[in-house]
Amino acid sequence: MKLHTINTGLFKLDGGAMFGVVPKAIWQKTNPADANNLCTWAMRCLLIEEGNQLILVDTGIGNKQDEKFFSHYYLHGDDSLEKSLAQLGFGTADITDVFLTHLHFDHVGGAVIRDGDQLKPAFSRATYWSNEKHWQWAITPNAREKASFLKENILPLQESGQLKFVAEQENITWQKDISISFAYGHTDAMMLPKMSYKGKTIVYMADLLPSVGHLPLPYVMAYDMFPLKTLNEKQAFLEEAVNNNYILYLEHDPVNECCTLQRTEKGIRVAETFKLSEI
Repeated sequence: MKLHTINTGLFKLDGGAMFGVVPKAIWQKTNPADANNLCTWAMRCLLIEEGNQLILVDTGIGNKQDEKFFSHYYLHGDDSLEKSLAQLGFGTADITDVFLTHLHFDHVGGAVIRDGDQLKPAFSRATYWSNEKHWQWAITPNAREKASFLKENILPLQESGQLKFVAEQENITWQKDISISFAYGHTDAMMLPKMSYKGKTIVYMADLLPSVGHLPLPYVMAYDMFPLKTLNEKQAFLEEAVNNNYILYLEHDPVNECCTLQRTEKGIRVAETFKLSEI
């Protein structure tokens, strides 16, 4: 197995929304905000080479939305999904599988492209993976989460016949050396891939832990549908992670790709940060 960081660009979200009940005076020490109270966040995906498979985990925000949509999120940086793949010598037609942790627009937007008047999967040869519980949650969204589930990012995947579902079962083995854990606080049935790699366990954190700045237990996003469930899930996961020396791969941290954990007087905190390529 080989793992590669895929940077798809940076965007901005409201700092208060990203840290929930935590006061700005505290969270801005790790994630400084601009004059509009917006913080920069990464959309860091992962490419897995495994035998004959080339697996992409999440796809970033994409580029098919209109100018008004993108004006809310202040996309910046020089990276894109296609550019990052090309730097590794790959194109979209090389991807065999696209694993979607969940279907919020900043994770699935790059999965579908606009071709003239048509919407079609960006990866023509790939099987797209979700799970049935989350899929149903996304296509019949509640009013609070509706703005995150955009039908143009989701429905073309099913219409193409390229969509398959993972069984909803904790720590299920999905591929060789890849298992899946489920989390239900951020959104229903979000999937976290866990990889055995070079004798270590690496977990793609998606939105259970967006950044190093979210390690303290009360630092839960206002975007989460069930904040107390997130808190409990995060607490259980961090205990598991520190006990087993997991490496956490951070999708949204604008600075840190990976981290390890340690116990401190204040609770479980970061031990080391490093790039995936340094493992």
